[in-house]
Amino acid sequence: MAFANNTMIVRRVLISRLVKLWKENKMIESIDRIPLEMSPKHGIAKGRCCIHKERAVIKYKMLPILGFGIDQEEDELKPLSDYAREALAPRTQNPRILTVVDEACTSCVKVNYVVSNLCRGCVARPCAMNCPKGAIAFRENGQASIENSKCISCGICKEACPYHSIVYIPIPCEEVCPVKAISKDENGIEKIDETKCIYCGKCINACPFGSVFEVSEIFDVLTAIKNGTQVVAIPAPSVMSQYANPIADIFEAIKSIGFHAVEEVAHGAMVTTRNEGEELREKLEEGQQFMTTSCCPAYTELVNKHVPEMKPFVSTTKSPMYYTAEIVRQKYPDAKIVFIGPCVAKRKEMFNNKSVDYVWTFEELDSVFEGLEIEITPSGDGAMCCDAPKPGKGFARSGGVAAAVQGMYPDVSIKPVLVANIDKKNVALLRAFAKGKAPGNFIEVMACEDGCITGPSGKIDGSKSRRIFQKAMEEIKE
Repeated sequence: MAFANNTMIVRRVLISRLVKLWKENKMIESIDRIPLEMSPKHGIAKGRCCIHKERAVIKYKMLPILGFGIDQEEDELKPLSDYAREALAPRTQNPRILTVVDEACTSCVKVNYVVSNLCRGCVARPCAMNCPKGAIAFRENGQASIENSKCISCGICKEACPYHSIVYIPIPCEEVCPVKAISKDENGIEKIDETKCIYCGKCINACPFGSVFEVSEIFDVLTAIKNGTQVVAIPAPSVMSQYANPIADIFEAIKSIGFHAVEEVAHGAMVTTRNEGEELREKLEEGQQFMTTSCCPAYTELVNKHVPEMKPFVSTTKSPMYYTAEIVRQKYPDAKIVFIGPCVAKRKEMFNNKSVDYVWTFEELDSVFEGLEIEITPSGDGAMCCDAPKPGKGFARSGGVAAAVQGMYPDVSIKPVLVANIDKKNVALLRAFAKGKAPGNFIEVMACEDGCITGPSGKIDGSKSRRIFQKAMEEIKE
């Protein structure tokens, strides 16, 4: 997560309020009042045209939190209480991962270039002279304007203007998507093409109106716990980057939600390390130039959908989540398993291989803590709950996988290459690697800037998570 903003705060307030109502057994009877309470009759609309629009946005933002995709529902008269009733009843797991709240997504421009009031109405008119589509018109005062119906957003006019009066206005969600999986429909509403989406989650935090949501499984898990189902949580190693508390205390707080047990994904990371190292050794002995890691599901989605030429080089080793789930199922064969991490793509991995039953994000976890009024406090004992080796915990940060494999296989001549942050530039870099231009033989690929500790669904920004994680790792004894 890059930085905190008000849309994130609203999302977390909504989650925590719903969880609090769930705790008090008042969700069905009280949920319809939330939009009215958050946007009262005599209040001032915050960023919307009126309180009625604001209330509609709040209502529809609660649907994905309850586990519904926005475009799956057509009945606008259906009250939130009916959705809440369905969310708290046994139901089929929703395969949707991301959804766009159309009521919130109405404010971005449809073209990227706009003439500002800096235009001097010059005689030269290079903007119009060089426009390939004749999209530049002129007002009575001589100032230029762009006819949106003709503009193709090529940017030539911006480069030609001597006064720099033409500005580029990005569409934030489209701008950050590395694979062009999100675009406007005929009504100007963004739609996510899941045949292209790699679930990197960048669009969620990029939208200034908070219109992109993950379809949550919070209440599926809480309902299972309340119904007496044995539920086991498996937090990712990057949980250490979210709280400046000992990991044992974090786990104790997670368990107090009602989980039967909490198991470290760092244990599964060591299985990944062993299998990854053996596979790398075999591939290099066979003469393959390099191998890439496979534990980041956003990266494997990228390869499958956009860079198929890289497939022969991707490790077949499973992720730490997968191997940890195997360990947990041996200990608790009848339990439901919940992975907790900073990643949207883990839900896609869950559906692909059925390794776990549900996925929560750190943002959701922290909102559940708030809604249930759970504080992380010293547990007194718990050191044995978190005894996974340090290299397994190090998987959370860029370079951690490569370091763990190098440490376990010192006899293999490993030349690591780190690719952290899947953006358009690094997608092109991976395509170049696939053509035999890799500068090393073990390429670690992470979708996020510094690995999982800066994932899109964390509770704090990346600068803080880096410092917290570094300190936590320094305090771990070898």
